[in-house]
Amino acid sequence: MDYDIAAYGERRPDYDSMDWALRHDEDEASRFLAELAPGGTALELGIGTGRVALPLARRGLKVVGVEGSPSMAAGLERNVGDEDVEVVIGDFADVPVEATFDLVYCISETFFLLPTQDSQIRCVQNTAERLADGGLFVVQAIVPDHDLYCGKQSTGTRQVGEQSAIISARRHDRAEQRVELQSIVLKENGNTFYPMLYRYVWPSELDLMAKLAGLTRVSRSSGWRNEPFTAASGEYVAVYRKN
Repeated sequence: MDYDIAAYGERRPDYDSMDWALRHDEDEASRFLAELAPGGTALELGIGTGRVALPLARRGLKVVGVEGSPSMAAGLERNVGDEDVEVVIGDFADVPVEATFDLVYCISETFFLLPTQDSQIRCVQNTAERLADGGLFVVQAIVPDHDLYCGKQSTGTRQVGEQSAIISARRHDRAEQRVELQSIVLKENGNTFYPMLYRYVWPSELDLMAKLAGLTRVSRSSGWRNEPFTAASGEYVAVYRKN
Protein backbone atom coordinates (compact mmCIF):
# COMPACT_ATOMS: atom_id res chain seq x y z
CA MET A 1 0.00 0.00 0.00
CA ASP A 2 1.18 3.53 -0.78
CA TYR A 3 0.70 6.30 1.75
CA ASP A 4 -2.05 8.80 1.01
CA ILE A 5 -3.17 11.13 3.79
CA ALA A 6 -6.72 11.13 2.38
CA ALA A 7 -7.00 7.38 1.79
CA TYR A 8 -8.23 6.36 5.25
CA GLY A 9 -11.27 8.61 5.16
CA GLU A 10 -11.97 8.36 1.45
CA ARG A 11 -12.35 4.57 1.72
CA ARG A 12 -14.77 4.95 4.65
CA PRO A 13 -17.78 6.92 3.40
CA ASP A 14 -19.92 4.97 5.89
CA TYR A 15 -17.61 5.76 8.82
CA ASP A 16 -20.32 7.02 11.17
CA SER A 17 -22.18 3.70 10.91
CA MET A 18 -19.09 1.47 11.31
CA ASP A 19 -19.78 0.43 14.90
CA TRP A 20 -17.11 -2.27 14.75
CA ALA A 21 -14.42 0.35 14.03
CA LEU A 22 -15.48 2.99 16.60
CA ARG A 23 -14.64 3.24 20.29
CA HIS A 24 -17.89 4.93 21.42
CA ASP A 25 -15.98 6.82 24.12
CA GLU A 26 -16.82 10.34 22.97
CA ASP A 27 -18.53 11.37 26.21
CA GLU A 28 -15.60 10.29 28.37
CA ALA A 29 -13.06 11.74 25.94
CA SER A 30 -14.77 15.13 25.62
CA ARG A 31 -15.16 15.40 29.39
CA PHE A 32 -11.48 14.61 29.98
CA LEU A 33 -10.31 17.07 27.31
CA ALA A 34 -12.65 19.86 28.42
CA GLU A 35 -11.30 19.66 31.97
CA LEU A 36 -7.78 20.27 30.65
CA ALA A 37 -8.66 23.55 28.93
CA PRO A 38 -12.02 24.84 30.20
CA GLY A 39 -13.45 27.44 27.84
CA GLY A 40 -10.27 27.44 25.79
CA THR A 41 -9.22 26.60 22.26
CA ALA A 42 -8.52 23.10 20.98
CA LEU A 43 -7.05 21.57 17.84
CA GLU A 44 -7.81 17.98 16.82
CA LEU A 45 -5.37 16.16 14.54
CA GLY A 46 -7.42 13.91 12.27
CA ILE A 47 -10.82 15.27 13.23
CA GLY A 48 -12.79 12.91 10.97
CA THR A 49 -16.52 13.50 11.12
CA GLY A 50 -16.33 15.15 14.54
CA ARG A 51 -17.10 12.20 16.81
CA VAL A 52 -15.24 13.86 19.74
CA ALA A 53 -14.86 17.42 18.45
CA LEU A 54 -18.59 18.11 18.45
CA PRO A 55 -19.29 17.06 22.07
CA LEU A 56 -16.11 18.88 23.10
CA ALA A 57 -17.39 22.08 21.50
CA ARG A 58 -20.69 21.63 23.36
CA ARG A 59 -18.64 21.72 26.56
CA GLY A 60 -17.58 25.27 25.74
CA LEU A 61 -14.36 24.96 23.72
CA LYS A 62 -13.66 26.41 20.30
CA VAL A 63 -12.42 23.48 18.20
CA VAL A 64 -10.42 23.49 14.97
CA GLY A 65 -9.60 20.23 13.22
CA VAL A 66 -7.13 19.09 10.60
CA GLU A 67 -8.41 16.40 8.25
CA GLY A 68 -6.77 14.83 5.20
CA SER A 69 -9.94 13.38 3.71
CA PRO A 70 -12.36 15.73 1.92
CA SER A 71 -15.12 13.14 2.41
CA MET A 72 -14.55 13.06 6.17
CA ALA A 73 -14.48 16.86 6.28
CA ALA A 74 -17.76 16.99 4.36
CA GLY A 75 -19.25 14.56 6.86
CA LEU A 76 -18.16 16.81 9.71
CA GLU A 77 -19.71 19.85 8.08
CA ARG A 78 -22.99 17.96 7.73
CA ASN A 79 -22.89 17.08 11.43
CA VAL A 80 -22.14 20.59 12.71
CA GLY A 81 -25.08 22.48 14.17
CA ASP A 82 -24.51 25.36 16.56
CA GLU A 83 -21.12 24.03 17.69
CA ASP A 84 -18.04 26.22 17.26
CA VAL A 85 -16.09 23.79 15.07
CA GLU A 86 -14.16 24.34 11.84
CA VAL A 87 -11.99 22.08 9.71
CA VAL A 88 -8.81 22.59 7.67
CA ILE A 89 -7.95 20.14 4.89
CA GLY A 90 -4.33 18.97 5.00
CA ASP A 91 -1.73 16.56 6.31
CA PHE A 92 -1.87 16.65 10.10
CA ALA A 93 1.87 15.96 10.31
CA ASP A 94 2.27 19.54 9.08
CA VAL A 95 -0.34 20.95 11.51
CA PRO A 96 -1.35 23.44 8.79
CA VAL A 97 -2.94 26.15 10.95
CA GLU A 98 -1.62 29.55 11.99
CA ALA A 99 -3.22 30.01 15.41
CA THR A 100 -2.01 28.81 18.81
CA PHE A 101 -4.10 26.57 21.04
CA ASP A 102 -4.52 25.69 24.70
CA LEU A 103 -4.98 22.05 23.77
CA VAL A 104 -4.01 19.82 20.85
CA TYR A 105 -5.23 16.23 20.81
CA CYS A 106 -5.00 13.12 18.63
CA ILE A 107 -7.24 10.19 19.53
CA SER A 108 -8.05 6.57 18.61
CA GLU A 109 -4.59 5.66 17.31
CA THR A 110 -4.90 8.35 14.62
CA PHE A 111 -1.27 9.24 15.36
CA PHE A 112 -0.31 5.80 14.00
CA LEU A 113 -1.65 6.77 10.56
CA LEU A 114 1.51 8.80 10.05
CA PRO A 115 3.54 6.14 8.21
CA THR A 116 7.13 6.94 9.20
CA GLN A 117 9.03 7.89 12.32
CA ASP A 118 10.12 11.10 10.60
CA SER A 119 6.52 12.16 9.91
CA GLN A 120 5.54 11.36 13.49
CA ILE A 121 8.44 13.39 14.89
CA ARG A 122 7.53 16.26 12.55
CA CYS A 123 3.94 16.14 13.75
CA VAL A 124 4.93 16.39 17.42
CA GLN A 125 7.36 19.23 16.71
CA ASN A 126 4.77 21.15 14.70
CA THR A 127 2.22 20.54 17.44
CA ALA A 128 4.57 22.03 20.02
CA GLU A 129 4.87 25.17 17.88
CA ARG A 130 1.08 25.55 17.83
CA LEU A 131 0.67 25.23 21.59
CA ALA A 132 0.40 28.26 23.81
CA ASP A 133 2.82 28.43 26.73
CA GLY A 134 1.68 25.80 29.20
CA GLY A 135 -0.56 24.24 26.54
CA LEU A 136 -1.22 20.51 26.50
CA PHE A 137 -0.85 17.79 23.88
CA VAL A 138 -2.97 14.64 24.39
CA VAL A 139 -2.52 11.35 22.54
CA GLN A 140 -4.77 8.31 22.87
CA ALA A 141 -3.26 5.10 21.54
CA ILE A 142 -2.95 1.38 22.07
CA VAL A 143 0.07 -0.38 23.50
CA PRO A 144 1.34 -2.53 20.61
CA ASP A 145 0.58 -6.22 21.12
CA HIS A 146 3.93 -7.99 20.98
CA ASP A 147 2.31 -11.36 20.24
CA LEU A 148 0.39 -9.87 17.33
CA TYR A 149 3.44 -8.21 15.78
CA CYS A 150 6.12 -10.81 16.45
CA GLY A 151 5.53 -12.43 13.05
CA LYS A 152 5.52 -11.06 9.54
CA GLN A 153 1.80 -11.56 9.00
CA SER A 154 -1.38 -12.44 10.89
CA THR A 155 -5.14 -12.74 10.50
CA GLY A 156 -7.90 -12.39 13.06
CA THR A 157 -11.66 -12.38 13.44
CA ARG A 158 -13.15 -9.10 14.62
CA GLN A 159 -16.83 -9.89 14.51
CA VAL A 160 -19.10 -12.79 13.56
CA GLY A 161 -22.84 -12.58 12.89
CA GLU A 162 -25.50 -14.80 11.36
CA GLN A 163 -25.16 -13.15 7.95
CA SER A 164 -21.80 -11.40 8.13
CA ALA A 165 -18.27 -11.54 9.47
CA ILE A 166 -15.39 -9.11 9.77
CA ILE A 167 -11.82 -10.31 9.52
CA SER A 168 -8.49 -8.48 9.59
CA ALA A 169 -5.34 -9.43 7.70
CA ARG A 170 -1.99 -7.83 8.55
CA ARG A 171 1.42 -7.76 6.93
CA HIS A 172 4.10 -6.53 9.30
CA ASP A 173 7.46 -4.84 8.71
CA ARG A 174 9.15 -5.30 12.08
CA ALA A 175 12.15 -3.12 11.20
CA GLU A 176 9.97 -0.09 10.38
CA GLN A 177 7.15 -0.88 12.84
CA ARG A 178 4.76 -0.59 9.92
CA VAL A 179 1.64 -2.63 9.30
CA GLU A 180 -0.45 -3.04 6.15
CA LEU A 181 -3.94 -3.85 7.39
CA GLN A 182 -6.96 -4.97 5.42
CA SER A 183 -10.28 -5.17 7.28
CA ILE A 184 -12.77 -7.19 5.25
CA VAL A 185 -16.51 -7.10 5.85
CA LEU A 186 -18.04 -10.31 4.45
CA LYS A 187 -21.77 -10.24 3.64
CA GLU A 188 -24.14 -12.29 1.52
CA ASN A 189 -24.60 -9.45 -0.93
CA GLY A 190 -20.87 -8.71 -1.32
CA ASN A 191 -17.68 -7.87 0.47
CA THR A 192 -16.23 -4.49 1.46
CA PHE A 193 -12.53 -3.77 1.96
CA TYR A 194 -11.10 -1.15 4.32
CA PRO A 195 -7.31 -0.85 3.81
CA MET A 196 -5.04 0.93 6.24
CA LEU A 197 -1.32 1.59 6.50
CA TYR A 198 0.04 2.55 9.90
CA ARG A 199 3.20 2.75 11.99
CA TYR A 200 2.76 1.82 15.63
CA VAL A 201 4.64 3.63 18.40
CA TRP A 202 5.67 2.33 21.79
CA PRO A 203 4.72 4.59 24.75
CA SER A 204 8.39 5.26 25.54
CA GLU A 205 9.02 6.23 21.91
CA LEU A 206 6.19 8.75 22.02
CA ASP A 207 7.67 10.17 25.24
CA LEU A 208 10.99 10.66 23.46
CA MET A 209 9.35 12.38 20.49
CA ALA A 210 7.63 14.76 22.90
CA LYS A 211 10.85 15.43 24.80
CA LEU A 212 12.67 16.27 21.56
CA ALA A 213 9.92 18.80 20.81
CA GLY A 214 10.27 20.48 24.20
CA LEU A 215 7.24 18.84 25.79
CA THR A 216 7.13 17.25 29.24
CA ARG A 217 4.89 14.33 30.07
CA VAL A 218 2.35 15.25 32.73
CA SER A 219 0.55 11.92 32.96
CA ARG A 220 -0.11 8.60 31.28
CA SER A 221 -3.21 6.66 32.25
CA SER A 222 -4.98 3.60 30.91
CA GLY A 223 -7.99 5.60 29.74
CA TRP A 224 -10.13 8.71 29.95
CA ARG A 225 -11.02 7.97 33.59
CA ASN A 226 -7.39 8.27 34.69
CA GLU A 227 -7.07 4.57 35.44
CA PRO A 228 -3.48 3.69 36.48
CA PHE A 229 -1.20 2.71 33.61
CA THR A 230 0.44 -0.67 34.22
CA ALA A 231 2.38 -3.32 32.35
CA ALA A 232 -0.95 -5.01 31.61
CA SER A 233 -2.58 -1.91 30.06
CA GLY A 234 -3.69 -2.37 26.48
CA GLU A 235 -4.13 1.31 25.73
CA TYR A 236 -3.27 4.69 27.18
CA VAL A 237 -3.91 8.42 27.22
CA ALA A 238 -0.74 10.50 27.47
CA VAL A 239 -0.70 14.20 28.34
CA TYR A 240 2.29 16.45 27.59
CA ARG A 241 2.84 20.10 28.52
CA LYS A 242 4.73 22.74 26.60
CA ASN A 243 7.54 23.98 28.83
